[in-house]
Amino acid sequence: MKILLLEDNERLNNSIVKRLTLKGYKVDAFIDGNEALECIYNGYDCFLLDVNVPSIDGISILKEIRETYKTIPILIISSNIDLDTIKNAYGYGCNDYLKKPFYIDELELKIEILCQLDTELVILEQGFTYDIKKRELFNETQIKLTKKETLLLHQLITNKNKILSYDNIINYVWEGDVATTDSIRTLIMRLRKKIPKDSLETIVDFGYKFHIK
Repeated sequence: MKILLLEDNERLNNSIVKRLTLKGYKVDAFIDGNEALECIYNGYDCFLLDVNVPSIDGISILKEIRETYKTIPILIISSNIDLDTIKNAYGYGCNDYLKKPFYIDELELKIEILCQLDTELVILEQGFTYDIKKRELFNETQIKLTKKETLLLHQLITNKNKILSYDNIINYVWEGDVATTDSIRTLIMRLRKKIPKDSLETIVDFGYKFHIK
């Protein structure tokens, strides 16, 4: 799982990175809000945002993330207990609010709950299974996927039975780089050959939906 961390306390930032890295997560850590904002489209599965940070505050970044990513978990970590700030955080779409100081174990548990990492294996049709933690696809044996195929399949399955727009796919799979709808269609064609037949629906002129019963 790929996580963006915004925390301007360097000691706490380093402690969080160390713990989450030991858990096998990939963490991109920032202490400046503007630097974090520039990277929010780089294919993250979870966002950890402090509120009071240099340049741009965490609530503003939360709003920007929710303009594109409606379902990716966002956890606010802050010593700010002002009721209006907390209300704004939830109003703009954060999933949880963790008050400082906290134990790293508590943060780790919240991440696992928010990202539903207790459910590792997703049962697909026609004998296929998908391991969410490892991002691996199986049908008796493991099916080899390219990096972009892996990112796309993970996004589709974690947003199962929901429509993903072209823009959402480009932002997540191409990690902020420019891509065309033809590039997406080519990637989709490759992926269709490796997943259960008829599991992926094309939503004309908009995007795609992955069906899981």
